[in-house]
Amino acid sequence: MYQKLKMIKRGIFFFGITFIGQVCSLLITGCAQIGAPTGGPKDTSAPVLIKAIPSNNQTNFSGNKITLNFDEYVDLQDVQSNLLVSPSPKNNPNISSNLKTITIKLKDSLLPNTTYAINFANAIKDINEGNVLNNFVYTFSTGAYIDSLTLEGKVMMAETGKIDSSLNVLLYKNPSDTDVTSRRPDYMAKLKGDGSFTFKNLPSGNFKIYALKDGDGNKYYNAATEQFAFYNTEVNTLDSNDKINLFAYSEKKQDANTAPTVRNEKEKRLKLANNFIYGKQDLLNTLQLSSILPLKIFDADSILLMDTNFLKIKDYSIGIDSSRKKISIDYKWPSNQPFNLVVLKNGLSDSSGLKLFKNDTIKFFTKSISEYGSMKITFKNIDLTQHPILYFLDGENIKDKFNIQNETWENKMMLPGDFGLRILYDKNNNSQWDPGNYKLKLQPEISISLPEKINIKADWENEREIVL
Repeated sequence: MYQKLKMIKRGIFFFGITFIGQVCSLLITGCAQIGAPTGGPKDTSAPVLIKAIPSNNQTNFSGNKITLNFDEYVDLQDVQSNLLVSPSPKNNPNISSNLKTITIKLKDSLLPNTTYAINFANAIKDINEGNVLNNFVYTFSTGAYIDSLTLEGKVMMAETGKIDSSLNVLLYKNPSDTDVTSRRPDYMAKLKGDGSFTFKNLPSGNFKIYALKDGDGNKYYNAATEQFAFYNTEVNTLDSNDKINLFAYSEKKQDANTAPTVRNEKEKRLKLANNFIYGKQDLLNTLQLSSILPLKIFDADSILLMDTNFLKIKDYSIGIDSSRKKISIDYKWPSNQPFNLVVLKNGLSDSSGLKLFKNDTIKFFTKSISEYGSMKITFKNIDLTQHPILYFLDGENIKDKFNIQNETWENKMMLPGDFGLRILYDKNNNSQWDPGNYKLKLQPEISISLPEKINIKADWENEREIVL
């Protein structure tokens, strides 16, 4: 009996030791893992509207105050540029945020039997993470129903064929031709990044539609330098199923605010820059010499194009542009040939009186034919009756342009590089883009910007098919 009791005590002892060891092990492991709490995954969701008073899409609305309650703390950002109220009020409502609530106080009297939409665009965000509630719209009607007609379209820049999403689209109900130049629109819509726009909650009726980049903030077209577009005919919201294309233009170019050219006061002699490409003269263009300041004295006879024996070349011509800063030497350049350009010191002087210290000799070679590439483009669906012009672009700069007279165009001498392409339909065939004129109801000439660049390789027969 004693022996049996002793064995039971020994078992209890060993069990206790094992249990204590396991507990210690857990405590040690737990202590090793103690750290700051992670806080869970980052909140990436936008605020959610929980309740609106009056409710969203409320009919027979008659008040002047709206409260919007969200599921988290919210803030408003850049309300002035984001908010869009349709129909357009004389005075925008007062909008404020406090904790989880946004309050809207209407300042204008409301029109009877009219659907209103308050579009916040990207103005509403949560306070903690800054998640934006994109394109939130609160809608109500002072009548018995919510208008539900829509109008869609796209705005392109007529001269470049590109998108400028800073334009707004304007709608005038029961319009006259002078409305867009004298009063604010009835409805406005912002452009998306692809140039498209959508009007929602429109009533039935006839509208005139415009696009405008509003320079002075008055919401109507009153300056020929503003980017503007108009549609030729009125649009009826009941009948309009097709998307509307608008082509924006500026009737007059805005004067560039360029800073005056300043010459370094330490300079004591006239300096002339050239347009050589890696030290060589392009076979396709004139040689140009450029001065920082306009040239007060310019004697064409003081500029001499010579061969390597300093014998004067025949049949070249020299001119100066209207700014008197660029001198052009025009010649039918042969391939891979050396030349000397001599500028006599007394023939040139800029507006500050600087001259050359001595006669200046510029030695250069012309490029070889192997440094150019051949380019062949086949066009599909091109309208040759509209006198298309093909532009080669380096960024926004026009590097070259060609008249397209057939569906296949080819040029054996093209500078290599990556170029953007644009096609202008030159309706009046005057070799340049012409803007529209709203008074004369004249639409601008339209350009098509091709999405892909074209690569021209030197000493290579390059080909491309382009479908318009």
